Amino acid sequence: MLSIRKAVATALLCAGIASPAAAQEIELKLSHFLPPGHGMHRDWFVPWGEELAKRTNGKVKVTVFPAGSAFGNPARQLEQAVSGVVDIAHGLRGLPAGRFPRMGIIEFPFLVETANAASRTLWDLYPKYFAQEFPDTVKVLALHAHNAGLIHTRDKQVKTMDDLKGLRIRSPSPQINAMLQQLGATPVGLPPGEVYENLQRGVIDGAVFPWDPINSFRLFEVTKYHLDARSYTASFYFVMNKRKYDSLPADVKKAIDETTGSALIERFGDWWNQWDAPGLEAATKKGNVMSSLSDAERNRWREALKPTTEKLLSELEGQGVKDARVIYADMQQHIAKIEGKR
Repeated sequence: MLSIRKAVATALLCAGIASPAAAQEIELKLSHFLPPGHGMHRDWFVPWGEELAKRTNGKVKVTVFPAGSAFGNPARQLEQAVSGVVDIAHGLRGLPAGRFPRMGIIEFPFLVETANAASRTLWDLYPKYFAQEFPDTVKVLALHAHNAGLIHTRDKQVKTMDDLKGLRIRSPSPQINAMLQQLGATPVGLPPGEVYENLQRGVIDGAVFPWDPINSFRLFEVTKYHLDARSYTASFYFVMNKRKYDSLPADVKKAIDETTGSALIERFGDWWNQWDAPGLEAATKKGNVMSSLSDAERNRWREALKPTTEKLLSELEGQGVKDARVIYADMQQHIAKIEGKR
C-alpha cells in the first residue's frame, strides 16, 4: 500500500513539475495580408507576439502568417478567425466589398486626414455603432485606419480634377470607387498585392494608397507621379476567435487585454507616420514627381464630392443602415475635435 501511495505522490509531483512546460505550448496563429517587410508585420505583429510571451513568462507563442503564406489571402482574414483556422487576424474592411458598412463611413471623401483621428474615432464609436456588425464568434481587438491617402500614377501627372478623367485607378472600397467616379476616373478593385503587376502591364493607370504600400509593395518602381490629395482613408480590423480567447488562462487573457483595445489604438498615429516615411523616401530617391492640391483645387474637389457623400448616405439608408447620417455626423464631430479643427 505504501509503495502505491509513493507512486501516486511521485506521479502528482511530476505532473506539477510538467504543467509549466505544458503551459508553454499555447500557440496563437496570427494571419494578415501584408508582406513581411511591411511596418505592421515588423513593428506591430511580431513585437506584439514577443510582448505576450514576455508577459506570460513564455507561456504564449504567436506564429505570424503574412502575405504569401497559406493564410495570407486578403479576402479571407475574417472568415479564418471566425472558423478558427487562425486565432487572430488583421484584415482590410473593404475586402470583400460591402462588409461592415457602418464602419466604412470613415472612408467617405474628405472626412479625415490623420490615422490618429481616424483610429481613435473608430474605436470611440465602436461600442455604439460598429460592434453589431461583427459576428459574436470574434473578439474585436482593434479598429484603425491609415493617414489620408494619395493618388499615384504611372504616366500622367494628376494635379487637377480634370487630369483624372478617363484614368483607371485602383481602389480599395466602394466609398473610394464613388469618389473616383465622381472625379471622372474609372475605379478598379484590386488587392494591394496585385497592383504592381497591373501597373507594370498598363492594365491600370494608377492607384490610391497612403505612402507606406509604395515602399512595402515597391510601387515606386512602377509609378512616377504622386498627388498628396488627402481625400480618403481605408480602415482595418484586428480580431480574435472568441472561443479561443475564452479558452485561455486568465494571465494570457490579461496580457491580450492590456496590449490591445485603447492601449493599441493610441499607437496608430505614430506608427502610420513611421510606416509612411519610407514610401516617400523611396519615391523621392527614384526621382518621382510630387505635387499637392492647391487650396482652390481642394475646395473644388470638396464641392464636387458633396453629391457623392449624399449618394453614399442614401444608399446606406436604403440598405438598412438607418442611422448612417447620425454616424457620419458623430464621426465629423470626433475627428474635428481630435484634429483641432473646432
